[in-house]
Amino acid sequence: MSSDPWGRVDETGTVYVRTTDGEQVVGSWQAGTPDEALAYFERKYEGLVVEIGLLERRVKTTDLSSKDAQVAIAHIREQVDAHHAVGDLDALKVRLDKLVETVDARREERKAQRAKQSDEARHSKEALVVEAEELAQSDQWRAAGERLRALVDTWKGLPRLDRKSDDELWHRFSHARSAFSKRRKAHFASLDAQREEARKTKEKLVAEAESLSASSDWGPTAARYRELMADWKAAGRAQREHEDDLWNRFRGAQDVFFAARSSVFAERDAEQTENLKLKEELAEEAEKLVPVQDLKAARAAFRSINERWEAIGHVPRDARPKVEGRMHAVERALQESEETEWRRTNPEARARAEGLTGQLQAAVDKLQGQIETARSAGNNTKADKLQRELDGRQALLDQALKGLHEFGG
Repeated sequence: MSSDPWGRVDETGTVYVRTTDGEQVVGSWQAGTPDEALAYFERKYEGLVVEIGLLERRVKTTDLSSKDAQVAIAHIREQVDAHHAVGDLDALKVRLDKLVETVDARREERKAQRAKQSDEARHSKEALVVEAEELAQSDQWRAAGERLRALVDTWKGLPRLDRKSDDELWHRFSHARSAFSKRRKAHFASLDAQREEARKTKEKLVAEAESLSASSDWGPTAARYRELMADWKAAGRAQREHEDDLWNRFRGAQDVFFAARSSVFAERDAEQTENLKLKEELAEEAEKLVPVQDLKAARAAFRSINERWEAIGHVPRDARPKVEGRMHAVERALQESEETEWRRTNPEARARAEGLTGQLQAAVDKLQGQIETARSAGNNTKADKLQRELDGRQALLDQALKGLHEFGG
C-alpha cells in the first residue's frame, strides 16, 4: 500500500483521492507499482492546474467571450468532478468557482458597456437625423450636400441599435437625404431652364449687336448699345459652355462699332481743332475793325470775314462760346456805330432836337431876365426860386445841346 497527502493506493491497486467529501475512487492501477500509480494521477492533476491557469490568463487578458469561457470552465470542471487526478481537487474547484465569478462579472461589465455604447450610438444617430432634417431645408446646395455625405460616413461608423430603433432612425435619415436631393434636383432643373431662356435672349441681343456694328449713325447706335448692355445684364447667365462665346461675340460687335466711331471722332476732332485755329485768326482780324473809323468800310470788311467764317465749319464744342463771343463783340460794336450814325443823320430826329433846344434856350433866357428884374426890385426870395428853376432848365438845355452836337450841329 502506498499514499501521499492527497491520495493512496490499496492492496488491490485501486487509487483514491482525498477531498472534503471523503475519499473518492480515482481509478485502478495494475501496470506498475503504487508509487507509479500515484505519480501518474498526480501528473493528471498538474495538467488540470496548468489548464486552469491558462484559462484564468485568457479570461483576464484577452477578449474571450463569456460563452466560450463558460464552455472551457465546464469542460475542466467535468474532469475535476470525475476525480481522475490526485491532488487538491477542492482547491481547483475553488479556482473554478472564482473564475466563474470573474466571467460573470466580465459579462455584466460588457453588457453594461454595450448598453452604454448603444445609448451613445442612439443619441449620436438621433443627432445625425436632426442635423440631416435641418440640412434638407438648406439652399446651400454644395455645402449641405457635402455635409450630408459626411453624415452618412459617420452613421456607418456607429454601432447598430436594436432593429426597430435602427430602422426608424435610418428611415428618417434617408428621407431627409431624399428630400434634399429632390429639392436640389428641382432647383437645378429650374436653373437650367432659366439659363436656357437667358441663352435665347442673349442670342437675340448678340444678333442685334452684330447687325449694328457697321452703323455710322453714331449717337442713336451708341445709345442702343447701352440699352442692349442693360438688357444683357438683366437676362442673367446662360450655361457656362455658351456664356463666354456669347459674350465674346456681343463685346466684339460693340468693339467694332466703337472703334470705328472713335476713328471718325478722332479725325473730326483734328479737323475741328484746325477750324478753331482758322476762326481765331478771323476773330483777331475782325477785332482790328474796332474802334470803327469808317463804318461803311468796316461793315464790308466784317461781311467778308463772316463769309470766310461760315465756310470754315465746326469747332470743338467747348471752344465755341469763346471764339464766337469775340465775333459777336465786334458785330455789336458795328451795330452801335450804325445806330449812332443813324441818329446823327436822321432829319426828323435832328429837327426834333433843334426844336427842343430852341424851346429850352428861350425858357432859359426868359428865366434870366425874370431873375434880374426880381433882384432889381429887391425880391431875393423870388429871385432864388427862379434861380433853382433856371438851374434845372439849364441842365436840360446842356443835354439837348449835346444830342444836337451828335447830329453835327
